[in-house]
Order: sequence, then structure tokens, then C-alpha cells
Amino acid sequence: MTDPAAVPVIIGVADVRSGRFGDPAPPKEPVELISEAVAGALRDSGNADVGARVDAIYAVRTSSWSYDDLPMLLAQRIGAPAPRTWTSSVGGHWPAALLDRIGSEIADRRTTVALLVGGETQASVTALTKQGVNPRAQGWSSEPGGPPTFSAEDLGSPDMIRAGIVTPVRVYPLFENRFSHDIGQSPEQSRAYSARLYSEFSSIAVTHPCAWSPTFRTSDELATTGPKNRPISDAYPLMMNAMPFVDQAAAVVVCSLAVARELGVDEDRIVYLWGGAGASEPDDVLARNDFGASAAMKSAVHRTLDRAKLTGGDLGLIDAYSPFPIVPKNLIETLGVPRTTVPSVLGGHSYFGGPLNSYSLHAVAEVTRSLRRTLDDRPALVHANGGYMTTQHSIVLSRHPHPDGYVGDPVAQSVPPTSAEIVHGYSGSAEIVTATVEFDRTGEPSIGIVIATTPTGSRVAGHTDAGDAAAMIHYTHDGTRSLVGAHVTITDRDGCVAVTFDDEEPT
Repeated sequence: MTDPAAVPVIIGVADVRSGRFGDPAPPKEPVELISEAVAGALRDSGNADVGARVDAIYAVRTSSWSYDDLPMLLAQRIGAPAPRTWTSSVGGHWPAALLDRIGSEIADRRTTVALLVGGETQASVTALTKQGVNPRAQGWSSEPGGPPTFSAEDLGSPDMIRAGIVTPVRVYPLFENRFSHDIGQSPEQSRAYSARLYSEFSSIAVTHPCAWSPTFRTSDELATTGPKNRPISDAYPLMMNAMPFVDQAAAVVVCSLAVARELGVDEDRIVYLWGGAGASEPDDVLARNDFGASAAMKSAVHRTLDRAKLTGGDLGLIDAYSPFPIVPKNLIETLGVPRTTVPSVLGGHSYFGGPLNSYSLHAVAEVTRSLRRTLDDRPALVHANGGYMTTQHSIVLSRHPHPDGYVGDPVAQSVPPTSAEIVHGYSGSAEIVTATVEFDRTGEPSIGIVIATTPTGSRVAGHTDAGDAAAMIHYTHDGTRSLVGAHVTITDRDGCVAVTFDDEEPT
């Protein structure tokens, strides 16, 4: 029997929302909203004294406003005397990775009671900006604190910037279009799959009290473009894109099983943290070999399941980090579960909301609540994604302890780059590896993004003008065939590429 002092458990969770889509609330600073979530999580533990016993506070990086030491600000509010504090870098994988780290520290007896927090008030920041109001004038923290800063490196590698592959709405469709081709789906079939999945997601968000856009959407509504659902890319219309302009926060209290029992926490409110695993690929998307699947996700998820002695079919609840449909689709394939699976307890970034780095912390809170009230003894998996599907981490939670206690591996493994060399200034024949088309606000093709392979195995990447973007859409014949695998003549001029299709008609 594992020593209860070395078994990590969750005893308190809470998440909160200020306002919602179409019904804004007065602007609120992130630390204030996060403090509300912390207070709720401490109450949820059922013990008023637990705040003073917190000896470690971890924060997922807040991107809507900067803090030098957000955990210490929270420590002062809850009366924690001298906790260790740490704030992550940017990345949506951090809620799962930090929870896994806390589990490891409890198993090693370095921590007894920990608090994990995250939150964003990007909706508030946006509203104040539109009004021409400086948040500092509203009393927001300025020392330490202030507006976030970004550098050119945050956009991507030099090759990515040169090629115009620099935003999520361009990168994720590249993954989607390659994935769909690899599983034998046309663009039209891919959109139908995405629409069916996200319709299910919207039905989940409708029931969640913290959802930002709790409106049910039918599959037909999601798949059909129009004034309220304009095309953003050839893969995703507006309603399939993430919604980052939200005010949402979450907090989780983790301790050892021994402390939980000492505090008198009811056994049916204890959720066991079995642990998880993580992995990362090169930040440079163009340095990856496979655009249709995530090597990092496979590594993280398979190691998580192997360490827990589980298969995908053994899981009950599953939550995928879902900024775009390709991520939950990839998780479904990685777990080996049916494509009819709906891997969400929240409703995804489009409907629950996308509080940037801290989305999956809300999933941990909801999974904990669900496990408490369910009679389903199957363990649950929470997946988290950072960057352009760059860093992945997954964790397993359960109503029951694992026979071996904590079985996680919190240190992420690195997947080495395996791609071909990127060449500049190429002119000649090539085969499209993946591609996407972006649309302007009038619904017209505005730019194409192309990644292609030359006959010698080198790789060419770049962006087209509007004319070639329109030709790319024409080539798909209303979505009945994919751009992937098309043979083209391509000319690269400093990242701007001209593309001519060698096989214009369907074969």
C-alpha cells in the first residue's frame, strides 16, 4: 500500500466567469478574477484553514496582463506565510504539466498543499482599449504588473515568418488539411466531421455555468458559411475558430491523501491524480516531418497511458484542448477511440471560451466535479496543447487511487526535428505537402499558404497572392479534392510564391 503522504489528490476546484459573449460585465483585472476562483477552490475543499497551509503556488502565465509574481500576490490574500511560487511561460500545455509537477512533488514529499491557478481577462482588456482607457487608470496593478510584451520570436522561426506561417488561423488549417487527406477525407468531408464534432461541443457548453458562448449550434449551421459564419480559412469558418476574448479563471487545490484525511475531506470528494507525461516538438513548424499527426501528442499520450496501465478504451471522461477541430481529431486518433467520440467536458475554445494558456485548468476543475458526482469508475484524461501543437501534456484523474500511487513523468521529452531542408529562391516542379487558403472579410480568397517538396526532397514554403489563392480554391472543385498531393510548378521570391497546378482537372 502506497504511503498516503505520497499520494497526490485534488480536494478543491473552482472556475469563474465575468460577463459572457454579448453580455459584458464591468472590466476586471486578471488577479481579481483569479482571486475569486482561488476563494472558490478553498471553499470547495471544505476546510477554511487550508489556505494557510499552502506551501506551493503555481500560476499558468496570464497573457492579458503581466505580473512579476502573481502567486505571491495570491499568497498574501489567502494568508499562506511563505510558499514557493512559480509562474509558467506561455503555452496551453502548462495546466496539465504543472499539475503533473505538483503530483511529483507531493509523491516526493516536497509539497504538502499546493495551489494551481490561471486566468485571463482579455475581454476586459479589449473593451478598455476600444474605449481608449488605460487599465492602470482603472487601478490595475502596475508595480509589479502591466501590459504584456511580445517579440518577433513569438510569431515563429525566421523561415515561418518569411513564408507567412505566423498565426494560429494559418497554421492549424495546414495540420487539418494534411490530416484529412491522410485519413482519406476530402475537404468537404473534413468540414462535415469538424461541424459534427463542434456541434456536440456547443451542446456541452450550453450546460456549463462558466461558458462564454453557451449557444447550441447545429452541424449544418457550423458547416455553412454566411454573414454570421464567414470563412476564415478553407478548413474553418468563423464558428470553428477559438474565442480568446474572454474573462475566465480557475483554481485547483492539491494535497497529499494524508493531509486530505487530516483535514477531514470526505472520501467521495477526493479525486486522485495518477500523473501524466509530456513531450515537445520543434517550435519551428517547418522543421517537423509530419503535418497530419503530432509526434509530441503520441509520445505524451502513449506514455501517460502506459505508465497508468491503461488504453484509450479504458477511459471515461476525455477532454481535449480544442482551439481548432484538428486537435481533438488528432487526440481521438492517438487514443485509438472511435471517431464518434466527443472528447470534451467544457465545449472547446469556440463555445466554452479560450482563456489562452489556462483553458485546460477549467477542464481539470470540471473533470473533478464530474468524477465526484458520477458512479463511473473509469479514469479520466485531460489533454493540454501548447504552441502550434508544439508541446503536449496529458494527465489521468480518477475516483480511485492507482495501485502504485503517483505514476506520472512530469519532465517533457523532446521530439527531434526530422524534416527536409528548407530552400529559398526555388523555381521548378514540386508536390504539395499541405496548404491552406485564408479569406478576407468579404469572403474572397486573400492569401494561400503552401508547403511543398521538390523532386530532390527539399522543402519550399511560402505565401501566395490573392489570384493564386483563388486558383487554389478552384483546384479543390468545391471541396471534393484536396490540395495535398497536387503537382505544381512553384516559384519562390523571398517567401512569396507563385503556384501553377500541373493537373488542373480531377483525375
